[in-house]
Amino acid sequence: MGKPFASLPAPGARPFIVEVRRGAQVESRHPVVATIVDGDGKALASWGDPQAWIFPRSSNKAIQALPLVESGAADAFSLSQSELSMACASHGGETRHTETAAAWLARIGRKPEDLECGAHWPYHEETARQIARDGRAPTSLHNNCSGKHCGMVSVATHLGEDVRGYVMPDHPVQRRVTAAIEDVCGVKIPAEQFATDGCSMPTMAIPLHNLAWGFARFVTGTGLAPERTKAAKRLAAAVAAEPFFVAGSGRFCTAVMQAGKGRFIAKTGAEGIYTAASAELGLGIALKVLDGTARAAQTALGGLLEHLKLLDEDAREQIRPLVEQPLNNWRGINVGSIGLPAF
Repeated sequence: MGKPFASLPAPGARPFIVEVRRGAQVESRHPVVATIVDGDGKALASWGDPQAWIFPRSSNKAIQALPLVESGAADAFSLSQSELSMACASHGGETRHTETAAAWLARIGRKPEDLECGAHWPYHEETARQIARDGRAPTSLHNNCSGKHCGMVSVATHLGEDVRGYVMPDHPVQRRVTAAIEDVCGVKIPAEQFATDGCSMPTMAIPLHNLAWGFARFVTGTGLAPERTKAAKRLAAAVAAEPFFVAGSGRFCTAVMQAGKGRFIAKTGAEGIYTAASAELGLGIALKVLDGTARAAQTALGGLLEHLKLLDEDAREQIRPLVEQPLNNWRGINVGSIGLPAF
């Protein structure tokens, strides 16, 4: 495992930079804080301050989904790998996503109205346009977090708890989620680090190091109880097997995992967050673009995965347009690009 890390910086280095070029000039620079951590919590490489407290946002949905498996709800409701993958997703609201969520809710005796995530237009542009052409409005099923919410509703239903208010911090469902995050990531989260996410659930800030460590433990089981290890590996396997349900058509999470052919899992979060983990290398990755720019986050992660040799030549070619993103003007003329960072 040492070889991929030979040219990476020791912990404490400066943030690295993702550059946006227009013509021959650098037009924008996006600083990135990142860290790579093994299952024992050792930082193998870092850029910037890995102890900075950041909101993981949607990047830790797989950890949030642990109670879905551990409670017995996943087995009680015979959840498929597609549904388990959706529980970890920020999906695009395509038909396969919404139909899967609707069927899941129907099977457990619930309705879309039971989801407390709110509605927004699908991230998938053609799906959004079709809804508009049909004169319809998006529903909670189109919310990118509807799979996570289906999972939370499933837990409450299975355990006989009141589904109403399952997004509130003091609901038993959320207390289980918080406990899972603290255990897996090895951190006690003080009250002042709690806030509310876009889908109305709690989001808790943790150090970037602990987020990466949490994902290293998620795929290796290092230091986790046997049942938690089993649940984590089941969720990781579902995400790797069904990456479409994590994001969707044209989305980087889906494309990079498809290209990686199961060698790692990866998940984005709002405001320039990305996490990834490889059981093969026994490590977790977490990064934060300091200015919150999503385009820089996927370029940064693509560069790290390539440097760690988790992408072969075919995989690199598959995702190249999503990593070294071309900038085209309204006439389709290429005027620049987002370039891979120099580590």
